[in-house]
Amino acid sequence: MCNNYRLHVPANQLAAPFADIGRTLALPGGLPNLEPTDYRIGDRAPIVIAGEGGPQLAMTPWAWKGPTGKPVFNFRSEGRSFAGSIRCLIPADGFYEFTEPKVAGKKTKWLFTVADQPWFWIAGLVKDGAFAMLTTEPGPDVAGYHDRQIVILSPQAGVHWLDLSALEDLILRPSPQGSLLVERAYP
Repeated sequence: MCNNYRLHVPANQLAAPFADIGRTLALPGGLPNLEPTDYRIGDRAPIVIAGEGGPQLAMTPWAWKGPTGKPVFNFRSEGRSFAGSIRCLIPADGFYEFTEPKVAGKKTKWLFTVADQPWFWIAGLVKDGAFAMLTTEPGPDVAGYHDRQIVILSPQAGVHWLDLSALEDLILRPSPQGSLLVERAYP
């Protein structure tokens, strides 16, 4: 499952979808300097949550501890309601999946990007001060690489997840065929 993603987008671009609908993305502490980064489980990463005055950007650890002490970094979305949850948007411009065969002891690494957008949101949840990504069944572009995929939302659709202003079944879906591009990142 997705345990590595990247964000190579300046923080000011994350505010644009909110400005387009007349909202302001709050940046407590000012505009963060988001260096192009690949994020891994346990890293502090930017997310957007629904704050009291509207959406706000926060730096938050990726993965909370589950009941067995193992990190929960992905969370299955099917058959659940998230109306009472703290929902978040995780900005990204790519995510990785890993497959066999191994080369020099490492699995083959594949980078997925959205075909018609320079960046996207990943639907997520916040619990115990950390976030996890929501997953669903894989769309056709991911199915050959993994049996699950993260829930990907366009920059404009993210507000629907924060506000639940659309039915969850319409938000938490696999990506349609042809919406993702894939390229080998390693080797």
